[in-house]
Parts: sequence; C-alpha cells; structure tokens
Amino acid sequence: MADTRDQAHPAARSRQLEPSHALRELTRTRILEVLRDPTALLWTFGFPVFLTVVLGLAFRSAPVVPQPVGLACSASAAECEQVRARLSASEHLSVRELSLPDGQLALRRGKLDLLLQVQPGAALVQHFDPSRKESHTAQLQAASALDPRPSPYSTQLAPLQEPGMRYIDFLLPGVVALNLMGSGVWGVGFAIVDARRRKLMRQLATTPMRRSHFLLAYMFSRLAFLVPEVVVLFGFGMLAFGTTVQGSALALGVLSLVGAAAFTGIGVLISARVDSSEAAAGWANLVMLPMWLCSGVFFSYEQFPAALQPAIRALPLTALTDAMRRVSSEAAPLSACASELMVLGVWCVVTFALALRMFRWQ
Repeated sequence: MADTRDQAHPAARSRQLEPSHALRELTRTRILEVLRDPTALLWTFGFPVFLTVVLGLAFRSAPVVPQPVGLACSASAAECEQVRARLSASEHLSVRELSLPDGQLALRRGKLDLLLQVQPGAALVQHFDPSRKESHTAQLQAASALDPRPSPYSTQLAPLQEPGMRYIDFLLPGVVALNLMGSGVWGVGFAIVDARRRKLMRQLATTPMRRSHFLLAYMFSRLAFLVPEVVVLFGFGMLAFGTTVQGSALALGVLSLVGAAAFTGIGVLISARVDSSEAAAGWANLVMLPMWLCSGVFFSYEQFPAALQPAIRALPLTALTDAMRRVSSEAAPLSACASELMVLGVWCVVTFALALRMFRWQ
C-alpha cells in the first residue's frame, strides 16, 4: 500500500503542476489581489469617472450666452453712445463700459473676449488676444453690429502681443506653482515613507528627538531648494519665450516660500502613517489631481459652474497660481495677495498640525 501511494503521489503532483492549471490559478490570484487593493480599484474605475465629471463640468454644453465685450470711450459722449447702442442691439454681445486700463486688465484675465476703444472721428481700436478663438468670434459679432453699409467707422487692430499679456505669460506662473506642489507633496512625502519602509524610523525613534523637529527638518530642507527651482523656471521662460516679471521679485519669493510650505505640509500629512510607496502614490495623486484639473493652471477655472468656484479658490494651488500671476503679469504688490496668502497659511498650519498629531515612527 505504501508503494502504491508513493507511485500515485508523483502523478497527482504532476497533474497539479500542469501549465493550464498553474496559469488559471495565477490569474485567479492576481485578480483577487487587485480586487482587495482599494488603490487599484480607485485608479481603474474611480479616476476615469472623476476625470470625466471634472472636464465635463468645465467644458459642458450650455445655451449660447452673449460674449463679453468691453467698451472704452476716448471720444465724445455722442460718439460713444452711438457705438454702445449698436453693440447693445446685438443679442450675441454683452457690453460693459470700462476705462482703458481696466478693460485691458479684464481682457488679459480672460474676463472679456474683446475690448473696443472708441476714439474721436469714428475710429475704433480693437484690443484682443489672437490666441483665443473667442476673441475672433467676438470680432465678427462686433463687426456685424457696427458695420452698416457704408461703414461709418475706421477700425484698427491691436492684438495683445507684448510680454505680460500673452498665453505663455498666463501659463508660466501656473507651471511654477504646479512644480512647487509636486516637489512638496512627492519629494517630502516619499522621502518619509521610504525612511519608514527601510526601518530607519525605528532607529530614529530611540533618539531623544521630537517628532516636530523631525518633520520640520524635512520642511526646511525642502525650502532650501526653493530659490534655484523658481529662478530656473522663470529664467527659462525669459530666455525661451521673452516673458518678464512685471512685479517685485521679493513678492514672488514670499509667495513661493509660503506656497512651498503649504504643499510640504500636505506631503508630511500624507506620509504621517503610510508605510508603502504604492499607498503614498495613491494618496498623493488623489490630493493633487483635482488641483491639476480645477485650479486654473492651463485654463481659467471660471469655466466651472459658479457654485464650485469658492471651493476651487480655497485650494492651495489656485491661491498660489492666482497670486503669482497677479505679481508677475500685473505688477501687483504683495498686499494685493493677502487673501491668497491667508489660504496658503491655513493649509500650511492645519496640515502640519494634523501630521504632527497623526505621525507614527513605524
């Protein structure tokens, strides 16, 4: 009987190790691993839905609304009133009367599609952004409203092409803010998680060191690289695209410092208890991707519904991007960015305090 069992046992073992059975079991095991991993399920099913919702809200189909057109009057009241009446008669245009500097600022921020400057002698100057298709559409609508045959107006085009008023000038401060976010969240968070994964935290826990000192050391070390990071990005923009910093370099430095501290606080909070790089990556992406899409780095967040905009302005990336654009492109003083500095300061203090409370060495 023993011999029979010994002879049957290798046969049974060979059947268990047949390639088809091994492939089936390995596939089943991998499927169960994915189903038991919330992070994998989130990025497989949750993230595509989230991305669709966010971009669907930003670029949703909506009824045709009148295009915002600014009117800056440098002529007599009668000439300005005639132009205003013709434009207001068009159902495709919404007319706002502004001073020329205010109108140019609104056009630069994307709040106007076209700015018409009325000059003496029935002369019109059209200020517009040639990189925006809405500006070209507004030009056609204004021409239709103002161009009875024969036309009483002479028109001069004034596209926004000088540094500080182009799309690249809109984009660059947002890219700098985006890089500060990535360096703070990924750089600091993953360094702490990696130290915990390699069991270095266990050794540090035996030293007479405070948790606050340990976390602040990561924050201060991150800030040490802040100046070259910001200088390189703005310097590249100047060399490659001719961008300029209209405002104070000191104001930009203060904004960068406070913004980097806020994002470092988020990175420290993410790493307070996480002990694997996979989990840290999931939490970091969960935090950063909404800001990538909603904070107005690549397009204005005013395309989102008005009900969502207060929440979007409360995001740290939105606050830093808006403040940097105001200083870089509009030469605004640091005092004009008080609300954005307050948002960044709250994020820094709250996230660091929570990280200090939740932090564990192992």
